[in-house]
Amino acid sequence: MKRKITLSFFLVIGAITIYAQQKASTPKTFKYGKVDPTEFETKVSGIDSAARGVKLFDVGRSWFEVSPKTGNFVNVYERHIRFKVLNKTGYDIADLEIPLYRGSAGSEELLDYMDAATYNLENKQIVVSKLAKDAKFSEKHDKNWTVKKFTLANVKEGSIVEYKYRIKSDFIFNLRQWNFQSSVPTLYSEYDIRIPEYLRYKVTPGGYVPVNLVKREQINENYYIPASGQEKSGNVQATALEMKYVAENVPAIKAESFITTLDDYISKLDFELTSTKYPNSLYKDYSSTWPNIVKMLIEDDNFGHFVKKNGYAKATLPSIIKNETDPQIKTQLIFDYVKNTLKWNDRHSKYTSETNPKTIFEKKAGNSSDINLSLLNLLTEAKIAAVPVLVSTRENGAHPGHPLLEKFNNVIVQVVLGDKTYLLDATDKYLTGDLISYENLAHQGFKLNLDTDAPSGEWISLEQSTTSKNNTYYNLVLSEDNKLSGTLYLSFSNYAALTQRNKFTSAVNEAEFIKNYKKDKPGIEVKSFKIENLDNPSELLTETMEVNIEDNVEEAGNMLLLSPLLFERTKENPFKQEERNYPVDFAYPLEENYRITIEFPKNYTLDKLPANGKVKLPNDEASFTYLFSTEGNKVAIISKINISKSVFTAEEYGYLKELFKSIVEKQAQQLVFKKS
Repeated sequence: MKRKITLSFFLVIGAITIYAQQKASTPKTFKYGKVDPTEFETKVSGIDSAARGVKLFDVGRSWFEVSPKTGNFVNVYERHIRFKVLNKTGYDIADLEIPLYRGSAGSEELLDYMDAATYNLENKQIVVSKLAKDAKFSEKHDKNWTVKKFTLANVKEGSIVEYKYRIKSDFIFNLRQWNFQSSVPTLYSEYDIRIPEYLRYKVTPGGYVPVNLVKREQINENYYIPASGQEKSGNVQATALEMKYVAENVPAIKAESFITTLDDYISKLDFELTSTKYPNSLYKDYSSTWPNIVKMLIEDDNFGHFVKKNGYAKATLPSIIKNETDPQIKTQLIFDYVKNTLKWNDRHSKYTSETNPKTIFEKKAGNSSDINLSLLNLLTEAKIAAVPVLVSTRENGAHPGHPLLEKFNNVIVQVVLGDKTYLLDATDKYLTGDLISYENLAHQGFKLNLDTDAPSGEWISLEQSTTSKNNTYYNLVLSEDNKLSGTLYLSFSNYAALTQRNKFTSAVNEAEFIKNYKKDKPGIEVKSFKIENLDNPSELLTETMEVNIEDNVEEAGNMLLLSPLLFERTKENPFKQEERNYPVDFAYPLEENYRITIEFPKNYTLDKLPANGKVKLPNDEASFTYLFSTEGNKVAIISKINISKSVFTAEEYGYLKELFKSIVEKQAQQLVFKKS
């Protein structure tokens, strides 16, 4: 939801906190359509040598005008970007999408100007292919969002693609984010913004690429004020703060394993309005303190007022808890009732879609706030100490930490029972006390005190202290015709169990689940299957199978080779980059245990057995153990991967990369049998 700020007459800014250092530099200028032949010679090297394209430049400008329709300020955002396509995988550079928002009462974002072209160098001449009229499309996503789509023609390896467009927006609370970094390398990125003296914005930088503030000065601006009532139209002169940011030779940002969202790590600037002060008007503060934010939520019909409406809770609670008086049991009964009654619609929100819990229970479905604030409503009526906790989900990105309501997109519940504290999330029937959904594992949440006399809040940890375990045990017999048969036993706890439970219930039936299980396990036949504790999420989820396995033993003369971990080994290192600038985020501590016992024919001997080994990180924060043992004609293999904390810093990346390199190498080693 975007916020429109209604302004009377005209608008202003004061000082902004600047994080980049001011540095002498000569900003570059680029003219649309003026392509130099030398630009076709542009190449990239180093870590981006395989890039599908390169941004020759990406220049943005942002300023404010007074709307002739409303008399309020609008933000004007203009972007001029030029790419070179380096190979066939970069053809998608010719496709541009521009999302536009439309709010209530006619407030909207409009595409005010658009031009684009493809340039090719043919026989030393630049051939221009302009954007065709039939290459423009509009796609309405919902009642608020429309996406404008454009596709350029004649794109090939070596083409240069250029776009220039301008957007006018009635929404000035949050300005459009400027990204200095993207999925392709950028030679030059510049962002220039001019903010009237009547507005004050908080500037929040992000990312790891150095960004230089090359200009910061007061300038004079003229604003045309349309006629209103008896007031005549005319120009008003005011000062504005102009800031220009530049980043050069910016590497592409690459998706890596174990992150939240790339937007947490990309180099960017965000702008949020914090206050206004117009001539002859009082100073107005928008988002300066947490108490103000909590007070606003208390008074919101889709938050605080929703929680206080207890009519449904009073009528329903006796049938849920009956005569139970133990707070722990009452909490579990209410939690189970909400989980089993309301179905999540896969939408995260900090606000409810209705203003009364009764409506949510009648619909039997809702967004995350509908469900969790309904849970809070029932717990409060049952006299359980419970409060809401705001969260910015992993996909939504990390909250910057300062008072900023817009960045939250979800809410869960904290319950205090005696000396123990639990986090509850009722959006999935397989969640338990302190097992919140994976998306909520954002490391911190903001706990709210909804006391109207003293509204407040504080940051709390969402870190998981319990290790999620995935245990796999094979007990197999190797026959003389090179087939394996026996029992496979699997057990899962915490998030490993949550994932497996949802896999099973999302399948049409047990047969489909087994079929999906076998997809990446060539040669396995499941003769029988049993699952236990599926609907008891507080217990280990277990699966037992009787299996036959073929085509996993390689024969060479009288020698047999077998990869002992069969389908369970780690085949490639998830950490491929030489260096990493951002953290490695596993979300929760985890442990993978594999134990395989193989009984082989008495006329076989083990000719080669891999060496035992253990690799660990400093302070035992992660480790890998690989053990072999033999007894008679049996061999046992144990592989254990332990990650004991959820987040590792960029400085620890090298250790993790080497750890997983050892895992890949060790788990690939084979048992060698010799027939006598």
